[in-house]
Amino acid sequence: MSSWCIAECRALTHQPGHHYFGYYDKCPYDESGRYVLALETDFMERPPSADDVARIGFIDLQGDGEFQPVGETRAFNWQQGTHLQWLPGGNGRRIIYNVREGDRYAACIHDLDSGDRRLLPLPIYAVSHDGTQAVTLNFSRLHDCRPGYGYNGIPDPFASELRPAGDGIYRMDLATGDYELIVTVAQIAALEPTSNMGQAKHRFNHLQFSTDDSRFVFLHRWQHRDMSALGLARGVKRLLKGGAISAALRAQSTRMFTARPDGSDVYMLNPDDMTSHFDWLDDRRLLAWARQRGVGNRYFLFTDQSREVEVVGEGLLDCDGHCTYSPDRRFLLTDTYPRGARHLRTIILYNLQTGERVDVGGFYSPPGLQGEIRCDLHPRWSRDGTKICFDSMHEGHRQLYEIEVGDIVSG
Repeated sequence: MSSWCIAECRALTHQPGHHYFGYYDKCPYDESGRYVLALETDFMERPPSADDVARIGFIDLQGDGEFQPVGETRAFNWQQGTHLQWLPGGNGRRIIYNVREGDRYAACIHDLDSGDRRLLPLPIYAVSHDGTQAVTLNFSRLHDCRPGYGYNGIPDPFASELRPAGDGIYRMDLATGDYELIVTVAQIAALEPTSNMGQAKHRFNHLQFSTDDSRFVFLHRWQHRDMSALGLARGVKRLLKGGAISAALRAQSTRMFTARPDGSDVYMLNPDDMTSHFDWLDDRRLLAWARQRGVGNRYFLFTDQSREVEVVGEGLLDCDGHCTYSPDRRFLLTDTYPRGARHLRTIILYNLQTGERVDVGGFYSPPGLQGEIRCDLHPRWSRDGTKICFDSMHEGHRQLYEIEVGDIVSG
């Protein structure tokens, strides 16, 4: 387990218990930088069941470092947690996260000072930067189609429909709880359908608002259950050896779209069959690990509602990773999946002004804990851009870690 780091790295959480935050596209630090949100579980070696509970809490970086629980949820997974995040506006001490209430998933707005909790009728996926609205989707369908990203506990009412007209992306007002279906699965599947859609099952994933909240991005994915018909079985079986996907072998295709928060003005930003992780540079440009015909897989900077595309990090950023821009937009932070005999996941900083790549650290990933139960690093910036927080299992248990990168990014 030969992990390494070129800067100061410390554990933010400790045993007993396993701790993590979740996805890379949300910030665990509060506005002061003093408190870090986290989840705590008693296990890490299996997928969450419908009855499992994750405790919600925070760490005071100026205190004793102990996890301070404030609530719990039965709506969580290993990849994205429960979409736990600080809610903008108000007193700066409100958090929002997903829960399961009876036969439905919901979101909870929790004031840490008063203890008041308010339930919203839908769970959240992405919250606007001004904290007024959220876009979300069907987490039961996501769980069925892509275990590790949805929640286990409530059957999908649209499970038998390949492209439902009554399901899709929803917009919710966080003040009133009013919501509406703004983009349907059937609507997007009908836009310029491709020959490989056939009898595939369609879904949405990965929603994120632009920096000015004027638009949001989402991925449209459809799955092929007969991989041999696509000529992919042998290669993908090798890729999945060791349980990378616990369900039957599947292949998927992806298209990337953007739209206004009310669901209007839908635009197909990347029609090619692969888009993975992404982050908005500003209100019009979006970086994504994607495929462009004639070029291949790269980090591409797309300009929304246009065909303008440029490659970022040619020859240096050569693999998919969880990418985010620094607060000052001078650096790109990303990571890798396990590589080589040492099974290391690497955290990378890329200087967008000089074109220099710095490998900040490599962290061991237990080869027996892959697929749905893996622990991606999901590196995340602090709000001042001087620290990186990430999840890892390199010490044999799942915990949050922090790297000081102020000296690297100040150069």
